[in-house]
Amino acid sequence: MITLRKGDDPADLAGVTKMAVGVSWDRTAGASRGPLGKLKRQVGTDLDLVCVVMQNGEPVRYAGLDSLDPLQNGSVIHTGDNQTGKGDGDDEAVIVDFEKIQSNVDGLVFIAAAFKKGSDFAKAANVSMKIYDSSDGKPDVVADYWPSLVATGNACAIAKATRVGNTWQLTVLNEMGRVTIGDTRALMRFAAGK
Repeated sequence: MITLRKGDDPADLAGVTKMAVGVSWDRTAGASRGPLGKLKRQVGTDLDLVCVVMQNGEPVRYAGLDSLDPLQNGSVIHTGDNQTGKGDGDDEAVIVDFEKIQSNVDGLVFIAAAFKKGSDFAKAANVSMKIYDSSDGKPDVVADYWPSLVATGNACAIAKATRVGNTWQLTVLNEMGRVTIGDTRALMRFAAGK
């Protein structure tokens, strides 16, 4: 099993056949009290997990938002959109089966973003990002970290998996940035810069 932190050298994923990245958050209304505060807590905020598929360093597909199986072979699967953060465990996850990924794919960039109008990292509490090694059928956490509460931006580059020969390497990024709300091209440019 590997254990990863931001700033570590890329981890060799030889022997890792399946991996997952998950994002979780809790609903919050900040200091709002009364009926309006209760309504805001019920509605929550919408963070989105996106896995950008790279080819020759360029974004070509993505899992997340409205695309759950962008390579159409079960190699990169998004579990679906949670728009409130309600529920236990990971609110959104991307599951990767490295053995099924086509040879022309050379990178995967995982991003959590407050991407839709009205969404904001500041409106989410207890944001957590986890990376799992699921090769043996049960998910083992290899990285668990939280974005800074004082960082600015509406997108966080979580990690990047890069093909190196016949294997993959994984780097934890945990880097905040800003993308235009609702602009998928801006999200892809953010991923390409990682």
